Formats: sequence, structure tokens, C-alpha cells
Amino acid sequence: MTPSTCPCTTPHTLRRVVLTGGPGAGKTATLGIVRRYLCAHVAVLPESASILFSGGFPRRPDDGTRRAAQRAIYRVQAELEGLPEFTDNLAVALCDRGTVDGLAYWPDSPDAFWSDLGTTHAREFARYDSVIHLRTPRAAWYQITGVRTEAAEEALRLDACIERAWASHPNRHIIDAERDFLSKVQRVLDLLRAEVPPCCLVGGARAP
Repeated sequence: MTPSTCPCTTPHTLRRVVLTGGPGAGKTATLGIVRRYLCAHVAVLPESASILFSGGFPRRPDDGTRRAAQRAIYRVQAELEGLPEFTDNLAVALCDRGTVDGLAYWPDSPDAFWSDLGTTHAREFARYDSVIHLRTPRAAWYQITGVRTEAAEEALRLDACIERAWASHPNRHIIDAERDFLSKVQRVLDLLRAEVPPCCLVGGARAP
């Protein structure tokens, strides 16, 4: 199933929404469902880290490699967010993680992260109109798959670090881990529909 067509021709003011959370939180599965139920004026950006690591970027535990990876992820993310297919007359660009996520993986202080990248926490917050955080499930529900390599305890630690990184964003929503995954997806869809203009909701946003 593909995103529904939308008869709306109204010029839109782009809103960027981040879907974030720790490893195993369900972001990939959620985005797959979201694509089916929102109109063509909502675009989903791919995750920069997956692009890099699946393409062979080194993934080692030493601090130098970790810094290099986060610099690369930040720059890929920033470039993706500026591409025409994710900006031209879209209502919402839904980002699979945002530039602030790198704080959770940076081996030094937050100030060193921003200084290294030549930006600020406030400037990066201003990129995004809304943040939706899916919490990582507890160890009993957690599975290691794909490019995700973290054990359950590390995944929960990273989830907490990501939560702290976005803590002061003025429009952040946290969705707790639940056994009923579809309930989590429904909450994400409800939050996204609040970001979509009424013209698109009438024309193309389908109910699950």
C-alpha cells in the first residue's frame, strides 16, 4: 500500500517532526505503517545512521571512530533535510531520528559535541517542530536485529540518553513501551495528524 493521493493544492508550510527513541523501540515498523495511512504531502526521511553503517562505515567502540561516525551522521541528516523531495510543498517531513540524537552516542561532553559540529543545542532544536519519542521496551521484549547491535541493557541506557538530549524541546511527546504495538502506532498517527493541515486530512489521511 502506498501513501494516499491528496487533491489538496494549497501551498504548505513545512513542519519537521522527529521520530526517535532507543534501539528496539519500534521506529522502523512504525514508519512502515505510517507511510500507508498519511497522504503524499507527508514524507518519511531515511535514518542517516542506517545509510552509513549498512554502506560499510566503520563501527568500532574507540572514541575516535565514534566521533567520526556521529559527525558523518549529523552531516548526512542535515543534507537529507534540505533535499527538494523533503521540502517542496510538503506538509510534514517525518525524520527517522534528528540531529540531536548524536548526543547519546558522543563519547565526550555535550558542549564538545556542539563545538565539534559548529552548532548549538538551541539551533538544532529549532530545526524541528515536534519530537515523538518511542521508549525502548524492557529487556524481556527486546530483540537484536539488522544493523542494531546493542544488548538490551545498552539499548535502555541509550534510550535514557536520547530522552535527556531532547528533554527541553518545547513540543516533545513520549510514548511508553507497551506489549500492544498497534496502540503505540495509533498514538504516533494521532500525533502526526495533529501536525498535518486540515486540507490534507480531508483529502488523503486514512484511518487505520
